[in-house]
Amino acid sequence: MEMDNVFKNFYRSLYLKSGGFISTVPANIQIYPGDFFQIHNGQIVILGNIFKDNLIDVGSYTLDTQQPQNQASWSFSDGVSKPFSKRAQGENPIEGEFEFSKHIFSFNQKGSFIFKGTDPLASKIGNWNGFKDMLIIKLAYEAYSFREVYVATQTVTLENWTLAVAGAEEAELELATEEENFGLVDIFGHASAKTLQSKEIEYYFREDKRKPVFFKAKKMIVNAEKFDSHLASLFAINKEREAWVEKFYDLGYSPILVGGTPNFSNIPATNLLDMLQPGDLDRNTVLEFFSWEDTNLDDIELLNAF
Repeated sequence: MEMDNVFKNFYRSLYLKSGGFISTVPANIQIYPGDFFQIHNGQIVILGNIFKDNLIDVGSYTLDTQQPQNQASWSFSDGVSKPFSKRAQGENPIEGEFEFSKHIFSFNQKGSFIFKGTDPLASKIGNWNGFKDMLIIKLAYEAYSFREVYVATQTVTLENWTLAVAGAEEAELELATEEENFGLVDIFGHASAKTLQSKEIEYYFREDKRKPVFFKAKKMIVNAEKFDSHLASLFAINKEREAWVEKFYDLGYSPILVGGTPNFSNIPATNLLDMLQPGDLDRNTVLEFFSWEDTNLDDIELLNAF
């Protein structure tokens, strides 16, 4: 069942607009290339770093840092309009009259958002294919015994970013600035913007330091061929069980499988590995069982599960 999470619309939009990046908002956990982690109860739990933990030999990898990205991919919104914007005058008892820009942003529904980031710079692992197999051996057999784990391959930092997310229908955010050069241009995300009032806003945050809270990752998964072969084994085991039950328990009747044949296809692939026999998984066979795939929208759904 899909969980009701106010950030899911932002997560999906970010993934699609930015070409596959995921955010750690609202926890704002900093993730660096090489960090490996799992997702538990909707939260990212960082377990280590493949470089820091010496899982990969020095010299077998390259890191490309501070690579400029497309600015247009890091400012977007959904379900937000600006029904009111004007220049107005105010009065300060010390400084006298002053002029300011005033904007009201209207959010259509729960989960509607506006996001603005500036000057995106990426850092990434440059030669992933050169050591991805060795990393499987380390993570699934030699150093650890993971059955599913993520490894961050690329991160993006922004000079600054601002995100507002509605917690309910018809949410509003009223901002103002005294900066004269704005005119009636949007002030959302600017350092001078002050909040006059807000209604039903679940999250409103501005980050003015470069922190890697946006990332791409690879996920270690069970190979499809091995998954299919284990499903076939389960079907065979199930048929044998029916005959065994009738003979072993001497029930006096033929047992009937309640509900028909179980739908083993719903079993997670990682659970099937619990049936491995001693010696099935070793340094030579581990690559037959596991491979890497890019994170996708299914992984983002896991972040919604809280």
